[in-house]
Amino acid sequence: MGMLKIIEWEDNSSNTIVYKVDMRKDYITKGSKLIVRESQVAIFSDKGRMADVFLPGTYNLDIDNIPLLTKLMSWKYGFESPFKSDVFFVNTKQFTGFRWGTINPIIIRDADFGPVRVRGYGTYAFKVDDAYIFMKELSGSGKSYETNDITEYLRSMVVMGISDAVAESRIPVLDMAANLIELGDVVRNSLTEKLANIGIKITQFNFENFSLPENLEKALDKQTELGMMRQNMDVYTQMAQADALKEAAKNPGMAGGMMGAGIGWGMGSNMGRAFGNQMNQATTPKEETETCGKCNARIKKGAKFCPECGAPTGNFCPECGKPVSKGAKFCPECGKPLVKKCVKCGSKLSDNAKFCPECGERV
Repeated sequence: MGMLKIIEWEDNSSNTIVYKVDMRKDYITKGSKLIVRESQVAIFSDKGRMADVFLPGTYNLDIDNIPLLTKLMSWKYGFESPFKSDVFFVNTKQFTGFRWGTINPIIIRDADFGPVRVRGYGTYAFKVDDAYIFMKELSGSGKSYETNDITEYLRSMVVMGISDAVAESRIPVLDMAANLIELGDVVRNSLTEKLANIGIKITQFNFENFSLPENLEKALDKQTELGMMRQNMDVYTQMAQADALKEAAKNPGMAGGMMGAGIGWGMGSNMGRAFGNQMNQATTPKEETETCGKCNARIKKGAKFCPECGAPTGNFCPECGKPVSKGAKFCPECGKPLVKKCVKCGSKLSDNAKFCPECGERV
């Protein structure tokens, strides 16, 4: 049996979480040196019972720095040398590049589409945050513990956290792609709380994408296509007519039919617009007009005076504008004569006369 003077672990692997020092042929003596490197934690145990924990640094082993081990081994008189103990090194570095994916789709209730099945995939990273709890809960007294011994468990926890986060976020399916970072943060924080009881911490969590059922993706593509066509219907119609003419030019036998179809399309469109214009004109009420007896201008029917020459229209008094009966000679309101007479000879004049037909006096 050898006396173990230096206890250390030179980690040359990329996936070892826990390394157990082989003590089958060695003993630990008083004054043995323990070397714990950065990103490592050393733990002494006796018969599967976790005892003293050593953070990064160099230690000379004696009664002062292994009090729990001394108590577990029932040393009545202090450090008994040599002795045997299980020594574990726990790797506390970050393990990256692990992939996750939803084996079964997650059913969420979407505001636009109702119940929808979605799938997601991405990557995550983790580390041992509390080596003592990790050894006590998962590793135990095994020889070693590697990443593949825990990834299946972590993946199941990740998928469970994703299901809760997506369901509680209430983010619409169409907006999930724009909120992947926020969803990743929610899942990471949720998993940190759940995994604390086994000493594990999720350091990174990334969503790469969400996918929808194939039939829903096709329906969304069709909806997008129809929306684009509705916005650009005139352009699509012109393109279709141009394509039809090109095809007709390639096939002379089809030219007449295709040209006829194109002309018919255009004529139908033009006739529809013309018919619509005529209908609009027919349904629009026309304004009734009449002719001014003095200047022959067109005026609105029922107007009292001509807007062009100011002459009275109809049976109205030219002075006060009050209505008078047909054939009256004087206005019943103001008493003014209603018949135009020559101021010199008193002869009756027409409304548009400029000279008196009897005496030639200018009116």
